[in-house]
Amino acid sequence: MAPLRREATTVVLSGPETTTRDESDDRRPRATAPEGPADRVPTPPERRPRWPRRLLAALRHDWPATVLAALAGLALVPAFPPYDIWPASLLAVAALSLLTRGRSARRGGWLGFALGFPFFLGLLSWLRVIGWDATVGLAVIEALFLVPMGAGLAATARMRAWPLWAACLWVAQEWARDRVPFGGFPWGRLAFANTSTPFTPLAALGGAPLVTFAVAFTGALLAWAGLRLWHLHRAGLLAGRAALPALGGAGLAVAVGASGYAVPVPTGANDTVSVAIVQGNVQQAGMDFLGRPMMILNNHVDATLQLADDVAAGRVERPDLVLWPENASDLDPYRRPEAYAAIDRAARTVGVPILVGALVDHPTEEGYVENQGIVWDPETGPGDSYTKQHPVPFGEYVPFRDQLSVLISRLERVPRDFWPGERSGVLDVGPARLGDVICFEVAYDGIVRDTVNEGARALVVQTNNATYGNTGQPEQQLAMSQLRAVEHGRAVVTVATSGISAVVRPDGSIEQRTEEFTQDVLSTELPLRDGRTVADRVGAAPEWALAFGGLLAWAWTGLGPRLARRGAAAQAGPESGGEDGAGERKE
Repeated sequence: MAPLRREATTVVLSGPETTTRDESDDRRPRATAPEGPADRVPTPPERRPRWPRRLLAALRHDWPATVLAALAGLALVPAFPPYDIWPASLLAVAALSLLTRGRSARRGGWLGFALGFPFFLGLLSWLRVIGWDATVGLAVIEALFLVPMGAGLAATARMRAWPLWAACLWVAQEWARDRVPFGGFPWGRLAFANTSTPFTPLAALGGAPLVTFAVAFTGALLAWAGLRLWHLHRAGLLAGRAALPALGGAGLAVAVGASGYAVPVPTGANDTVSVAIVQGNVQQAGMDFLGRPMMILNNHVDATLQLADDVAAGRVERPDLVLWPENASDLDPYRRPEAYAAIDRAARTVGVPILVGALVDHPTEEGYVENQGIVWDPETGPGDSYTKQHPVPFGEYVPFRDQLSVLISRLERVPRDFWPGERSGVLDVGPARLGDVICFEVAYDGIVRDTVNEGARALVVQTNNATYGNTGQPEQQLAMSQLRAVEHGRAVVTVATSGISAVVRPDGSIEQRTEEFTQDVLSTELPLRDGRTVADRVGAAPEWALAFGGLLAWAWTGLGPRLARRGAAAQAGPESGGEDGAGERKE
């Protein structure tokens, strides 16, 4: 007789929500028939919560770190002009390095954004003249570049020499932000917070990227040393040899910070030229600074005529040339006879060439305008000119105008798009071979470097900051001129419609400057130089090397372990296969 087999049973405790009232009263276990293939209902895959829920969950988990990152971003703002508390840049780098350490790449990216958004919101607050929506929008876009950087910091924090890779990732972030979108927006680089600091002379070797690298490396080294000392303190090992590596890291940070003092900054002049800088002033600050037609032009003509009177009376010496700012002529002098006559009168009266900033209708492209610097000779009139190569998106031209104008009516305030120039701004103005750079172009490494490499003996930054007067923006732009002076070993003259106009020596020091919203004329003996710095010769190579070094280190954090596992598996495979084969032969 075959043994009895007990069928498998499933115990079900039915509840009131799934049974009738009578069935729910019976709480005894009941046997059910085994399920067949046709009776099985596939279990739907578990859904992951959507990204807003995941983000909120991460915020709840990491809110202290988020708050600290935001505070670090706010603390980074006063590192820049007009405050110039540059050590804050070191502290912000150190804070983000510590906050991202030990976290996932995703949370590291979030902390990067948490630092970046309040930082750019504060730094770019001068955009409030246009609208706080524009300020917030640009701050968000710029802060998004810190998301991959934060992720990279979290990933590379597990590697040896992670302060080095952290500094490279800061350079990589700025490398990307300087180029995209629409040609990039370099505001807020660590180098621009260190234009009169011990790090500044490094610009003569590797430009702004090397300054950023040194600042970030120093901050990350301080973070490493502080973290090491904290762990030793908690373990009660702070005294003795155990603290030597941490102290060595701090010493290395000091050495990197002081390395700029060992860099020679070339300042010797091959020649000089006498220059007068005319700041004609505007009617009012803000978006409507132009006032009525010819007003700004007449302001600059009047100031130049007064200079000519001072020369005739012997109060000042006659300059070799005169510099006017961007938009000094608010009318096209080639098409408006009254503008032509006014400029020509000023040049003939003062008796020397004038570099005139003017808006000029494009000769062949209907509806476009060019932002130019024009050499105006007192005898022959307008001659050579430079056209701004990098118009400002949404300020001087509107990308996707047809689509965006329907949504943003404010874009109508940019009625015509600026046409970009195609060559550098090397101009012969009287006896001097000058490099013209217009307004925000001073922030872009390549534009300034190409101008110097093509023969400019001094640099002129024609600018119009009347829209952003008394907001801190003119000070931020002037700091960039200071860095460019050291980077290229050139004197830099910033000439503005309403200020700040200034003369910057080749060592980055400010010789003279004007106040904002005043009419003024500065006179100086400008040094002219022919030699090139190391930064001029090596170009963008240090930036690309440092940026890709950081990106490769980040990539290795994911690729390295995979290759190690594959190697281990490949090594284990033949060994296990050999044992199996031996067993088969024995059988």
